[in-house]
Amino acid sequence: MEEFAAELMSKLDNKASFTIPYAGGIPVPESVVVTWVIMGIIMILTLIFVRNLKLVPTGTQNYVESLVEFLNHFFLDIMGNNGRPYLAFLGTIAIYIAFSNLCGVFGLTSPTKDLNVTAALAFMAIFVIELSGIRKRGWKGYFKSFMEPIPLLLPINILEIAIRPLSLCMRLYGNVLGSFIVMEMLKILVPVFIPVIFGFYFDIFDSLIQTYIFIFLISLFMFHKMDEVEDH
Repeated sequence: MEEFAAELMSKLDNKASFTIPYAGGIPVPESVVVTWVIMGIIMILTLIFVRNLKLVPTGTQNYVESLVEFLNHFFLDIMGNNGRPYLAFLGTIAIYIAFSNLCGVFGLTSPTKDLNVTAALAFMAIFVIELSGIRKRGWKGYFKSFMEPIPLLLPINILEIAIRPLSLCMRLYGNVLGSFIVMEMLKILVPVFIPVIFGFYFDIFDSLIQTYIFIFLISLFMFHKMDEVEDH
């Protein structure tokens, strides 16, 4: 049992892939390296798919435009036209998280298994959420909104800014980490066929579900921020 626990903990450890020889050595975690790989793959695919674009799409251009259209409709159905300025950001976050969560299919460690990565995603999301309210209402109206519907709720409204990134971060991190732990336990305890079956669920289906939940919550929070503006 102790050997099993030790093996599992070793897999949970976010090891440094290499160290930059500067200022005593700067360790670069595996999650950062995999993120660089994901960025490189996305950039290469982008360069390939945008070559020879046609007014009437054919071939791979059809699939790319379908993906972009799907994401745009998904966000606009939640936020309305007020969400148009944020489509590029939200689409990028969706694609990155999907790629990160699907890394397990190719034997790579998912960056979203690192709490630092999910925390960074959550804080970026909250920054854009609050920015959407500021752009619609202005600074004066934004600060005034913390005392609505009654000034007594000021502490709770301020606390909500900290609660949202924490909930986004821990929800994504917890689900990805939980899936990883279950899969590692199955690989250690049972024959190969069962992990393959469960791997299809955790590495593909559950990964896409977690991506959907994360971007859905961001869009919903932005809608409420901008909808509050419309109501006043």
